[in-house]
Amino acid sequence: MEAVLVVVVVAFALGFDFTNGFHDAANAIATSVSTRALTPRVALIMAAVMNFAGALLGTGVAETIAKSIVDLKDASSHDALVVVVCALIGAIAWNLITWWLGLPSSSTHSIIGGLVGAGLAAGFGVYGKAIENKVVLPMIVSPLLGFALGFAVMVGVLWAVRRRPPARTLRRFRLAQTVSAAAMALGHGLQDAQKTMGVIYLALISVGWANPHTGIPVWVKLAAAGAISAGTYSGGWRIMRTLGRRIIELDPARGFVAESVSAVVLYVNAFALHAPVSTTHTITSAIMGVGATKRLSAVRWGVAGNIAVAWVLTIPAAAAVAALCYVLLRPLIG
Repeated sequence: MEAVLVVVVVAFALGFDFTNGFHDAANAIATSVSTRALTPRVALIMAAVMNFAGALLGTGVAETIAKSIVDLKDASSHDALVVVVCALIGAIAWNLITWWLGLPSSSTHSIIGGLVGAGLAAGFGVYGKAIENKVVLPMIVSPLLGFALGFAVMVGVLWAVRRRPPARTLRRFRLAQTVSAAAMALGHGLQDAQKTMGVIYLALISVGWANPHTGIPVWVKLAAAGAISAGTYSGGWRIMRTLGRRIIELDPARGFVAESVSAVVLYVNAFALHAPVSTTHTITSAIMGVGATKRLSAVRWGVAGNIAVAWVLTIPAAAAVAALCYVLLRPLIG
């Protein structure tokens, strides 16, 4: 039975990774497409390739997901696998709901919420201190940092190019957006694909098919990278419209700054802190920051408010779905 459950976990995890890709494809390319720096098809291909590459660059975030969210060390392998399956169902459900509504919520927080909800429903503990330091604090700080850096860097850029010919400067920023969009897509792969790696790794550890001291198997890395890359290529047009046009009408300079700032925040959290931050929160807040340099009223704060509500609801909503799933499934699968 455990072998079957492991296969189910891997299938659901890669399914989650795929939904993460098309749900969050907008993170990497919405600004470039909305400013016409890249065509939609070229942007998607580039984002898919860079997501795949980013997924193979590190495992620090995956280790955090596998070992620092829910405490399953005293659980039987069967119970641990059921918890992971229910967590994935909760995360996938919230991803699909917010995708349908066109809201750029966090796939990162949906899987964390799913793990917490299913773990608590099963009677297991969570690593409260680790969640506080590596989930809650980055969840608060990253958007604030994205907004502040986006605003500050944009002010500096506007000052630096104030005497340059507008048309030529616009063309140069449009070309520069190719680089910043690629950097953002690389950061997305580095952050988000690792969540799937962490979940699969957690399942493998629970049945003794992986050693917690030797790291994540190569096949897990490749599978997660491939799934998020395929999901990214399939697109995410509903959310792309929200990020690229509904918050603020972006120009190439502001798109370049928003993507660059977001990429830096993602890299620092992945490589230095091993913190699973939300690419969605980071790029959305950076877009608001660069938009506010026009004037505060240029940002459509009503849309931003709806997005913020989705952010706040993500962890408890995914946790509730995962907990309900556990209550319903546990009697059926023994």
